[in-house]
Formats: sequence, structure tokens, C-alpha cells
Amino acid sequence: MCAPSHARASCTEEWIGDLTPFFAPRRPGPRLIATDLDGTLLRDDKSVSERTVAALAAAEQAGVEVFFVTGRPARWMDVVADHVHGHGLAICANGAAVVDLHAGGTFLEVRPLDRHVALDVVRTLRAAAPGTSFAVEFTTGFHYEPEYPPFYLDPGATVATAEKLLFEEEPGAAAPVLKLLAQHPRLDPDTFLATARTAAATLASFTRSSPTALLEISGLGVSKASTLALCCAERGISADEVVAFGDMPNDIEMLTWAGRSYAMGNAHPDVIAAASGRTVANNEDGVAVVIERILSGTLDS
Repeated sequence: MCAPSHARASCTEEWIGDLTPFFAPRRPGPRLIATDLDGTLLRDDKSVSERTVAALAAAEQAGVEVFFVTGRPARWMDVVADHVHGHGLAICANGAAVVDLHAGGTFLEVRPLDRHVALDVVRTLRAAAPGTSFAVEFTTGFHYEPEYPPFYLDPGATVATAEKLLFEEEPGAAAPVLKLLAQHPRLDPDTFLATARTAAATLASFTRSSPTALLEISGLGVSKASTLALCCAERGISADEVVAFGDMPNDIEMLTWAGRSYAMGNAHPDVIAAASGRTVANNEDGVAVVIERILSGTLDS
């Protein structure tokens, strides 16, 4: 599924005196860092701080792979594309896609939401939460209903009912659906998520990452955690060798799966409860703080 990782030596080479090589075993520790982006690695202004850039580079230099694992689509990955080292991979759309950022966000693997299932979800949520509006994230772009709020809307998108978006020839009848988005203008975000799961948990996977009542709906069993687990398995990396970071409910499965996990200081209460540890907020470079401690060997076991 994921492209094979580049081979890494199991030891580090140092030069002493007359340049005679001395091989020392790598200090035991994590082999992979998995981090969310918005509210986690990125500051609120969507920047990557110099401290964080340096920490990511140092991790890769030490032989620890870094995976960005995000709800963002591939087209929104420019902000971190320059900071992916080695493998160049990122997990996008809450696990629905693995992309190669070294190749401009080329899709390497897609775990789609079946269109017929997506239509069943639309019908179910319209009945369970009247007033819900929808958008559809295809591999080819983003399209939405007329009532869908103008969050990050593409001026070139098709605007139509979800039923038409899912089954008319345009936009791109053959394009896989990465996720369905559902927004409610009045419901509390957590209440909306609970309502959707109660009504349609057997159809698809439901989560959220927005402070508003905006749900992200993927194929059944598709999550950040399940796709990350597949990528790790291909590398011979166990969950115990992974450190994960997140801040919102769409990170919970990943934080629970990883051997060690950190909720950001700004995290949702359910995320704090799910993680094994806590770091400072995204605006205080909480991911970098932990990476620095991992690499210096000062992180508590």
C-alpha cells in the first residue's frame, strides 16, 4: 500500500581520531512519529515554526520516520510539503488516502467511501438531523450543496444536491469519494457526532476535527489509525514503536493505537482522555518539545 521506506542503517557512524569508523547501536526509542497538522503541528496561523522544522529534521536525521496524518486533502499539503524527509509520504483525508508529497501529492493508495453507501448516509442524516447540508471530497476536488457554509470553498466547484454530486456524470463519475462532509447550523458539535453515529455507524466511519458542527465521514473502518497501522506494518514497525500527536476527535483512534501518544495543551477533552501523555499547545510548539526530549533521551519512560 505505502511505498517502501528507504533502508536505514541500524547503527550510526562516528569518526574518531584518524577517521576510524566506530559503530554504536542506536539508542532504543520510537521508530516513527505520527502527527496531526491543524491544531497540533501547525500554529493557529497555519505556519510551521522554525523550532518545529528543526525538530522534524533532527528526527529524520536520527533515523525516526515522520508521518503527517491529517484530515486535510492532498491539495492542502503545501504548508508541510517541504518538511517531509525520506519517504515523502503523508496520510490525508483521515486515512482515506496515502499521498507522495515529493511527487506533488500523487495518490499512492485510496480507501474510498462507496457512493451508494454515501447516499445512504445522506438520507439517514437528513432524517436524523434535519437541516444538515453536505459536501463531497473526491480525489479530483471538492463539491458542495447550496446550503453548505463557505468554509474553504473552491470557486470552480460544482454546487448541487449531494444526490446529484454523487451520481451525475459531473463532477467525474469515476472519481473515488474520499469523504463526505455533513454540517449542521444549530447542533452542538459533539451532539451532532453522537447523533450521526447512533443513526448510521453501521454504514460508515464518523468523526470531526472542526470546532463547528462539521462531520467527516469515511468508509467503514477507515481512520487515521487504520491507515497508519498498514503503513507501519509494511515497514516492520509495531504500534509500540510509534509516538503520535493530536488535538481533535479524529485523532483519537490514532492516539489510542500508538504505543505512546500526546494530546496537545489545546486538545478536546476526549482527546486528552485517550492519549497516554500531554504536551503544551500547538502555539507553544508542543510537538517539537516532545521530539527534542525523545532525541535527547530525557523523555520519561
